[in-house]
Amino acid sequence: MTDQLIIFDTTLRDGEQSPGASMTRDEKVRIAKALERMRVDVIEAGFAIASPGDFASVKAVAEAVDDSTVCSLARANLKDIDAAAQALEPARRRRIHTFIATSPIHMAKKLNMHPDQVVEAAVAAVKHARQYTDDVEFSPEDAGRSEPDFLCRILEAVIDAGAGTINIPDTVGYTMPHMFGQLIADLRNRVPNADKAVFSVHCHNDLGMAVANSLAAVLAGARQVECTINGLGERAGNAALEEVAMAVRTRRDVFACDHRLDTKHIMQASRLVSAVTGFPVQPNKAIVGANAFAHESGIHQDGVIKHRETYEIMHAADVGWSEQHIVLGKHSGRNAFRTRCEELGISFESPELLNDAFARFKVLADQKHEIFDEDLHALVSDVAQAHERINLHQLEVTAATGTRPVAHLSLQIDKELVSASAEGDGSVDACFKAIEQIIDSGAQLLLFSVNAITQGTDAQGETTVRLARDGKVANGQGADTDVVVAAAKAYVNALNRLDQMGVRLHPQVGETV
Repeated sequence: MTDQLIIFDTTLRDGEQSPGASMTRDEKVRIAKALERMRVDVIEAGFAIASPGDFASVKAVAEAVDDSTVCSLARANLKDIDAAAQALEPARRRRIHTFIATSPIHMAKKLNMHPDQVVEAAVAAVKHARQYTDDVEFSPEDAGRSEPDFLCRILEAVIDAGAGTINIPDTVGYTMPHMFGQLIADLRNRVPNADKAVFSVHCHNDLGMAVANSLAAVLAGARQVECTINGLGERAGNAALEEVAMAVRTRRDVFACDHRLDTKHIMQASRLVSAVTGFPVQPNKAIVGANAFAHESGIHQDGVIKHRETYEIMHAADVGWSEQHIVLGKHSGRNAFRTRCEELGISFESPELLNDAFARFKVLADQKHEIFDEDLHALVSDVAQAHERINLHQLEVTAATGTRPVAHLSLQIDKELVSASAEGDGSVDACFKAIEQIIDSGAQLLLFSVNAITQGTDAQGETTVRLARDGKVANGQGADTDVVVAAAKAYVNALNRLDQMGVRLHPQVGETV
């Protein structure tokens, strides 16, 4: 007999706190459906009180998800908890996750509260949350730097108040695996009513220890791990779901527990999160990196050919890796296109959106012979961008050796076409300058990157642009078989996201087409 390890995914909440990783409501729903298909136990959909957009996203995920528990974060105050409960109302299974800081530095410098006040607030929050749901989780923020005696006191109190899950976060990624495992063991032994709650952990990766700390906690008796797809999260990120899941599943000789994930959907979820956020997965990333199951050394290749387990401790197919197959082409019909999209968790809210996507698919199929799943994910993002306030309408770039490239483009802004031309140090630079002639956003370009979505010289280039203005950071993505066009799309997408964040963009009066 083995215990169940509960997988709590916070990609949509903590993952989104990565600078530039903001997601739209529809993107969050797409990711939530992918997590549900993977059989994630708990999906933390957001922080309902944070903004009207967060509230709407939590509610949309609650409406879309049937099997997984949907959770909202809430500070230990009644207003936050009421908002979380209201947003979660449509969910079949709901959890309210409330927290308050417990380390001396946080209580004194951030909360300006005495320990007695912190305990009182935590107990009141849990009791209030229990009026809405029996599934309440409590986190002592910065537990890794909290005093053990105080942790025991507050945890006993919130369990008595009705918290069924106790989450111990290493908020700043400060602790070491042996220390964190011992902390979990000590808490489970010292808190008198510890047997009435599931102990959970939430580890950050500031020192590269998030997965190691999480697994040390599991060995010490924790039975929930909070993690994210691709290790996404603020600062250096969180524990990577795929690494935790496969470590537990692969080393069954070590862990006295198992999870219920269908790991064959890991790659699909990884690619979707990467495409939505614009955060590429490094090639040597464990489990989901392009080189995770690649062998170049002759000795390794020879060993794998003779017997796979000489150098592979997992089956690549178990996490969703497989040989690339052509699933669609220019002769594929609408039904085949829609069916494959549905298999990938892609749905269309209206026949008009399906028609738009299918038309774009046909254009893409004429440009490249082989259409892969990654192309379809990029195409769906392209369809969504077509309905934003600012759109790339037309682009022409002239470039030759020894001359400065010139970009001529037109943007559709609030249904009006405006054009501009600009020179640049390269074709991409010229495009960005032409866009800025029209928009004059005043944004700072923080990042520009290009990745091939699939293999071959006809592969789509997927570009990421990160812009910052007025303290707001936004990522934009664009995909096209022409990387210059993809770059222009990504820049425009980033401008739209800044606009959605409340950084109002005022297009300049230019030449109207």
